[in-house]
Amino acid sequence: MRLIDKSVSAFTQELASPAPVPGGGGASALVGAVGIALGDMVGELTVGKKKYADVEEDIKALMARAQKVRVRLLELIDGDAEAFAPLAKAYGIPKDDPDRDQVMEKALKVACGVPMDIMRTCGEALDIIGAFAAKGSKLAISDAGCGAVLCKAAMQAASLNVFINTKSMKDRACAETLEREANELLTKYTAMGDEIFGVVTDKIKG
Repeated sequence: MRLIDKSVSAFTQELASPAPVPGGGGASALVGAVGIALGDMVGELTVGKKKYADVEEDIKALMARAQKVRVRLLELIDGDAEAFAPLAKAYGIPKDDPDRDQVMEKALKVACGVPMDIMRTCGEALDIIGAFAAKGSKLAISDAGCGAVLCKAAMQAASLNVFINTKSMKDRACAETLEREANELLTKYTAMGDEIFGVVTDKIKG
């Protein structure tokens, strides 16, 4: 059974178990999916309202993007588990095996791929949520704020799964390229997440 087909109770129970997957990457993707779903909820509560007729087409376009992002993040939950499997196997190779380093290096690069995708996708989610917060129904603005907080957290969590793997890479040029992109995403989107949260908070407290 795919991880995304499990109940919330079963997924979190497995997450809490000693099983290698799901882990931080899958949890990050799930949190990001929940975050962008909240953004999409703002859209659903905006379309069809006369007060927002002038931005309805913009909102519909945002909703279409949000739905694709949510589906992608859900796919990455199982994608992370699949990408981690070779690395988990590589750690079991005896240290005196002459092929261990080569197998480990390849597995580390594969394991970095999905959390990097999670980070990129959460960045897109934050772009979308920011627009929902600016244009969507004021009655649902708290949902946009919640979504931004979750997507920011998901990106930060995913970054840790990148950095723990790049730390072990022998190919330092590849590691530094991945770390550079991860840091750029963090710099841009943690600030954006905080900004959205601040704007929403100010509007609620008014």
